[in-house]
Amino acid sequence: MGRYKLGVLVSGRGTNLQAIIDAVQRGDLPVEIAIVISNHAGVLALARAEAAGIPTAVVERSGFSSRAEQQRAIRDILQQRSVDLVVLAGFDRVVGPELLASFPNRIINIHPSLLPAFGGGLHAQADALAYGAKVSGCTVHFVTDQVDGGPIIVQRAVPVLDDDTVESLSERILKQEHQALVEAIRLLAEGRLRIEGRRVITAPPMQRHEA
Repeated sequence: MGRYKLGVLVSGRGTNLQAIIDAVQRGDLPVEIAIVISNHAGVLALARAEAAGIPTAVVERSGFSSRAEQQRAIRDILQQRSVDLVVLAGFDRVVGPELLASFPNRIINIHPSLLPAFGGGLHAQADALAYGAKVSGCTVHFVTDQVDGGPIIVQRAVPVLDDDTVESLSERILKQEHQALVEAIRLLAEGRLRIEGRRVITAPPMQRHEA
């Protein structure tokens, strides 16, 4: 059986990508990052991948007649690399049916709130502050045709402090994102998750028996 392969979609700085790379290099994550794809050229995430010797591709919207055609091109690259799991690590576009149909229950996303609170937008941290929430955090979830509405895999909470700004809250949540995303990928790579309706059930790790 071959190594579990990831395709990571990025759009910006790539700090979550770096967390995955670091976990793989430490031996904490039993996966291979087969390809990193960005919809923007020249972003830091691509430089992070290249520094780690990971293949990259740029698939910009401007090169295609429609978003659907662009996502079909992304799908084709992922399939050519025999990807087992697609990870959205700061990818700034909604995934359409072109990808969803080809990777059912095999696309995950990290969102900076405790879903279902403050989902469906790009300003979850600001929304949490504006609402007066006392707790926020992050959620790793399966991607479906409902934005930020797929079954939840992992959540991590952080307190919202009285003197928080969007920047300080975002930074504290981001540290938890790095851990939560690696945890979710590990559970999937180890085959320890199953979906029952909207619930994601986690099996315990396999017990090793001494001979």
